[in-house]
Amino acid sequence: MTQLQTFRQAEPVIAAASPRRRVHGKGILPPAVLFAGILVVWEAISASLSPGRKYLLPSPQSVLMHGLLAHDAYSQILPSFLRTALLSLGGFLVAIVFGMLLAALMYRFRWFERAAFPYLVALQAVPVLAIAPLMAVVFGYSYTAKGLIVILIAFFPIPANFLLGLRSVDAGLVDLFRLHRSSWWTRFFKLALPNAVPQLLTGFRISAGLAVIGAIVGEEFFQAGVPGLGMRLLQYLDQVEYNRLYGALILSSLLGIGFYSFFTWLSRRLLQSWHESAAG
Repeated sequence: MTQLQTFRQAEPVIAAASPRRRVHGKGILPPAVLFAGILVVWEAISASLSPGRKYLLPSPQSVLMHGLLAHDAYSQILPSFLRTALLSLGGFLVAIVFGMLLAALMYRFRWFERAAFPYLVALQAVPVLAIAPLMAVVFGYSYTAKGLIVILIAFFPIPANFLLGLRSVDAGLVDLFRLHRSSWWTRFFKLALPNAVPQLLTGFRISAGLAVIGAIVGEEFFQAGVPGLGMRLLQYLDQVEYNRLYGALILSSLLGIGFYSFFTWLSRRLLQSWHESAAG
């Protein structure tokens, strides 16, 4: 086989691979450029502060070296990070189970949807910090109380998005299933549930970030037990440890970004072969 023939056979592979590499490059470059810009602005603002106020906004290098990479810093922050991650994940999984169950019941029984949905909206509208003292009275300053805060904050997007997806089935397809005398369970599992997967995954992405917020809020209010990132934030603020404070804030943000990115990746993996929302 000549070199020309080998190159011609490789042309389709190169043509197929190049767009994907270009897409990955386009996806990574803008966040990287924006991140570099944020670091430059951060460094400039920190440098412009007077020596007596520079501790309020340490430079990125100072936060990295003294707030994250120093042994006495990460030996505290990393266990707290894992504690907050487990709390967020546990509350989020409970919210998924009960949220999907509630949406399925509202889809099955119209009267139950009309009865329950106003209370679901009201639960979302009530400030969590307003009912946190009541939860402290009932459950004490315990891990359970923190988990309930996570569930309350992360709960609403799951049943709301899942129910929207279940209700968005094409009417013609519903009539087709009824024409074949399919049972409700058949229509649910073979028609409504697959149709609702994109909206459900959107709800997961929203709730995942809210779960991290709920964990931080719960730890800041119920200051008991093994300290998580929420308790560390208050501790470093009281001790004027601003390098570690910003380090804990960065890890909190990374935790939320990690949860969101995981469900974004999962959505693309599950939907890219059949749903237009994941095309490209």
